[in-house]
Amino acid sequence: MSWSDALRARGRRRLLLAGVLSVGAAGCGFRLRGERTLPFDTIFLGFPPNSPLGAELSRNILAGTNTRVVTDRSQAQAVLEVLGEQREREVLAVNAQGKTREYQLRLRFAFRVHDGKGGEYVPASAVAIQRDIAFNESQVLAREAEEAVLFRDMQGDLVQQVLRRLAAAQVPRAG
Repeated sequence: MSWSDALRARGRRRLLLAGVLSVGAAGCGFRLRGERTLPFDTIFLGFPPNSPLGAELSRNILAGTNTRVVTDRSQAQAVLEVLGEQREREVLAVNAQGKTREYQLRLRFAFRVHDGKGGEYVPASAVAIQRDIAFNESQVLAREAEEAVLFRDMQGDLVQQVLRRLAAAQVPRAG
């Protein structure tokens, strides 16, 4: 077998393996997230101006849905009203000397989505996400950086959960 024949055979094996893997992935129901369809064309997000959560949700709506985010509440078909947003840190474990060994980080977000005329797309809802973080008092700066990364990751998860709830929203009945 010549060198070029060996390369062609290896190429065919790789192509066959790629085909088998793609058929297997499609067979298990895997698909890319793609674009979501929301039941409204425009939405007003009632976040404070410098809210990181509001900015990320806005970016995700613009990039991954058919809906436009508007800045004028009266032009929106749907209004996301923020009922509460909290970041918490609670001690989970202490050592024999009473010093903290582990924390639990929590991110909570409560909201509702309505049409501004009394109809509700999503009734008052809450999303809560938590992560545990070990604490070493000799590495305070590293813990602070890790905590910031975890809160950013939790915020991304929270945005995806809110988007799923928006996609499942029901159009308010005319009343």
